[in-house]
Amino acid sequence: MENIITIKDFKMRFGNTEVIHGLTFNVKRGETFGFLGSNGSGKTTTIRALLGIYQPTDGELLLDGKPYSVSGGMKLGYLPEERGLYKKESVIDAMVYFGELKGMSRDEAKEASLAYLNRVNLADKANVRLDKLSGGQQQKIQLGITIMDNPELLILDEPTKGFDPVNRKLLMDIIKEHRAKGATIMMVTHQMDEVERLCDHIVLLKDGKSYAYGTVEEVKKKFNKKSLDEVFLQVYGDENEETR
Repeated sequence: MENIITIKDFKMRFGNTEVIHGLTFNVKRGETFGFLGSNGSGKTTTIRALLGIYQPTDGELLLDGKPYSVSGGMKLGYLPEERGLYKKESVIDAMVYFGELKGMSRDEAKEASLAYLNRVNLADKANVRLDKLSGGQQQKIQLGITIMDNPELLILDEPTKGFDPVNRKLLMDIIKEHRAKGATIMMVTHQMDEVERLCDHIVLLKDGKSYAYGTVEEVKKKFNKKSLDEVFLQVYGDENEETR
């Protein structure tokens, strides 16, 4: 399979501090890829550089073989950890607005929005203002906006953060449905059970460096562990001891 994401010898420096140190990995078209690491390991910095929000200090960050451009033709959906919605608007108005920004007609955006709201059991909230919804409900709306135009690449930063098990399963089922349609999924999560169940390949970051890269089974074998939770604890164990 061809690479949809290529990151090679990526370095990032803020002032005199280098936070990413020669990071290299690829994401294959059509796979689900786990981008893992503790808070502060460099995940968000890497994603922002990949999407052109940050200018890398050195190295290559490519989408479909070229640097990302809004006008580049790739349909990309990005769900950041920091959510951004117009909270004084109704759910349906906000969703339709973002759908039109993605190039959908108003009718297409409304049809897709209503279908999604029905799918996530929020059809009765279509005309409710976003600031009247719970945090979890707002998160569902944000995901719906991210996926509504069926992007070929989905970058999801903690998509199920704060969800109960029922809603976690619902959202992961929706993500799997998009994978079945051919989408590539790059997922940032601390839920290692989701990673083991869904991801084809993973990279594990610590302090801006790759500590493991490969299939789930290859990474577990490298550390001689039975689960990714155990791998994570081994990689970050010394750090946790120091903070006690």
